[in-house]
Amino acid sequence: MTMQSLALTETWPVPTAASAVVLADGTVAGRHGPTDHRFPLASVTKPLAAYAVLVAYEEGAVELDEPAGPAGSTVRHLLAHTSGLAFDEHRVSAEPGTRRIYSNAGFEVLADHVAAATDIPFAEYLRQAVLEPLGMTATALEGAGSAAKDAVSTVDDLVRFAAEVQAPRLLDPRTVLDAMTVAWPGLAGLLPGYGRQTPNDWGLGFEIRDAKSPHWTGATSSPRTFGHFGQSGTFLWIDPDAAAACVALTDRAFGPWAVEAWPAFTDAVLHDLRAS
Repeated sequence: MTMQSLALTETWPVPTAASAVVLADGTVAGRHGPTDHRFPLASVTKPLAAYAVLVAYEEGAVELDEPAGPAGSTVRHLLAHTSGLAFDEHRVSAEPGTRRIYSNAGFEVLADHVAAATDIPFAEYLRQAVLEPLGMTATALEGAGSAAKDAVSTVDDLVRFAAEVQAPRLLDPRTVLDAMTVAWPGLAGLLPGYGRQTPNDWGLGFEIRDAKSPHWTGATSSPRTFGHFGQSGTFLWIDPDAAAACVALTDRAFGPWAVEAWPAFTDAVLHDLRAS
């Protein structure tokens, strides 16, 4: 398979970029750039953290519907950004389940909850539960970093993660299906960088594309596409209809350049996949 589309990253106004596509069967369809270079992930940390939380759920350390966070909130609310916690403050700004408030604070509370339940610091639990089993040796949530935004990784490692999500070995496939299914359908909210979306659909740790517009994925991305992007100029999407996932990491902060470049890049990748 020829993935000439990945070379489009060379046109991006960034110092360094790397990208790859991995198919649902685990085949790496293409790589481009320094795929072993470690980049700050920003919010692409969240799917990794969410996966660790789901491992804790399957191990029986936590339940998805047990209380966690503000009064009335649960682990599931925190994963789906419906706990009512504010974006970057440990302050309640809505009743749980009533608004989609994208919340870094919610993921930090979630990490603390899992750490307390397992008696393992969350960064170490993430390493043991997800990173080590998948061979993601270049990935880490270092020190006392936020489980919402402070991991570092490489394209090569995130390819391993994207392959896992498409064909789960660490989790029951039914759990992953739950994670990529809309939780609390119909809730409106702000999608960072893209404004208010109605609805602003989210699964458990993964954003779901649906019919959002504007959006960081492509015009030809299926509504079932799910994933995450980060303010450090990073993204990972999985399109079940295309049976493929794409990772792109850069070292330039998200901004107008990404709003312009990313959708065209994704459409080119999907075109290459369809043409193969």
